[in-house]
Amino acid sequence: MMIEEIENQIVDEFSMYDDWMDKYAYLIEIGNGLNAMDETHKTDDNLIKGCQSRVWFHAELRDGKLYFEADSDAIITKGIAGLLIRVFSGQTPHDIVNANLDFIDKIGLTQHLSPTRSNGLLSMVKQIKYYALAYEGK
Repeated sequence: MMIEEIENQIVDEFSMYDDWMDKYAYLIEIGNGLNAMDETHKTDDNLIKGCQSRVWFHAELRDGKLYFEADSDAIITKGIAGLLIRVFSGQTPHDIVNANLDFIDKIGLTQHLSPTRSNGLLSMVKQIKYYALAYEGK
């Protein structure tokens, strides 16, 4: 499935919830559904800079596509990481670099996060795009 199709699915899913407490609960559910991250990948190199909580992202290129795993010590942040993994994992570096990501605004995430969580979200997206840039053309 293409990035834009996944983003549209996420927008549809979030539109089913009327209030942000339900949306936060859904984010927590997404985070709880993440596969466990290999402990050997929880290194300082994989720690996202700019997040208030501790968040690790690891990327691996297989057959021309990037696959991500992540973990966080904060439940909302882990859910945000889960959303990003759903969008980006299994995509080509080229598609990741060129992704628009307007779904983040469409679901209202940026407006409902604290400033520190918003910075963390931007840092996660930036790191994912850095991974994609590093693997593009390999």
